[in-house]
Amino acid sequence: MRAVSGLSAEVRQYLVITGNYWAFTLTDGALRMLVVLHFHALGYSPLQIALLFLFYEVFGVVTSLVGGWLGARIGLNRTMNIGLGLQVVALGMLLVPSTMLTVAWMMGAQAISGIAKDLNKLSAKSSIKLLVPDNLVLNKEQDRLYKWIALLTGSKNALKGGGFFLGGVLLTLLGFHDAVLVMVIVLALVWLASLVTLRKDLGKAKSKPKFAAIFSKSRAVNTLSLARLFLFGARDVWFVVALPVYLSATFGWDHWSVGSFLACWVIGYGIVQMLAPRLTGKAEGKVPDSKSVFSWAVALSIIPALIALAMMMDLRPDLMLPGGLLVFGALFAVNSSLHSYLIVSYANEDRVSMDVGFYYMANAMGRLIGTVLSGWVFQDYGIVACLWVSALFVTLAAVLSLALPAHASPTHASPTHASPTHASPEQGLSAHRSR
Repeated sequence: MRAVSGLSAEVRQYLVITGNYWAFTLTDGALRMLVVLHFHALGYSPLQIALLFLFYEVFGVVTSLVGGWLGARIGLNRTMNIGLGLQVVALGMLLVPSTMLTVAWMMGAQAISGIAKDLNKLSAKSSIKLLVPDNLVLNKEQDRLYKWIALLTGSKNALKGGGFFLGGVLLTLLGFHDAVLVMVIVLALVWLASLVTLRKDLGKAKSKPKFAAIFSKSRAVNTLSLARLFLFGARDVWFVVALPVYLSATFGWDHWSVGSFLACWVIGYGIVQMLAPRLTGKAEGKVPDSKSVFSWAVALSIIPALIALAMMMDLRPDLMLPGGLLVFGALFAVNSSLHSYLIVSYANEDRVSMDVGFYYMANAMGRLIGTVLSGWVFQDYGIVACLWVSALFVTLAAVLSLALPAHASPTHASPTHASPTHASPEQGLSAHRSR
């Protein structure tokens, strides 16, 4: 406790935000695995399972768009706490008797969980922009921003993998009802602690933004958001339904094995995300730019195509599919980390939650498209077709990245709202040139 009290206020808030994000992510990953495996065991088809997550993704799209505006008006602390509270409600809805766990009821619970997840995520990512000092002249601040975002995102995804593993274990040991009950109790305690510790004014805009401001006018933000849509669609088209059902139905893996593999995949993905600054040139003092995003996306696009070809040629699919997807996960992690840094760097400081919210709206739309395709394409055409769609989507993301600005340059509020202590981008660049 003495060590924590000696930290700066910004670092303490970062720890609170990260702790909230971790707890939420653990339950979110476990819930995803519980639902997929439990309803597959009940005889639901891949498309039916995908539809269980339809409202989760639909409401994620809406929440990411509206949530950024809401965070700018009421503060990111409130949107994060609302997200935690809603997740407790969503989990609580699954504690009803099994006869009430109909498709409609599950879709309703998933809708609330989707709202909760995106409120929590955009609050956490937007907060980092505000907690890390922004400086247009000193590149080391952008380096620090990149490291903090990579740490938050990477640790979150590692814990999501832990959630997949936890979901498989809890389902095996406790059954569906008791597993959900444990998660409700733990997350409720985290939510109560967050209500007390999270700073009250975090993320409020200097002026109340109008609702029309939720749509970004930044070309960089819009382009990156569209690339993000295709990137996450490329992952979820095979990850959400196709892979766990294929591993279970074709390879005969049990719940424990499926949950363990997906957990290892996401944990490894999260670890690589935390290492992304080093992998992309931090040691040489580099921060990501459009060329970095393009080159890493091209490398990623090759992997699902190679896996699909190997499976079409029947080259040990039991090894090529899991092994190839582990490589995909490592490259995907770097791509995702580059996007996460760039959106926070591109975001306008006085509307950071709205820019980040718009970006995560595209992220959620990509997940929605990927989830529906994961059930439909897999059911009608098989997992090889899912992999070809994945390769196409990553290629589109790579092409879009060519239109991004050559260098990420953080933006501030417009001159009418800017704080006198912050220089405009033009002033910052001019000062940099004069040195």
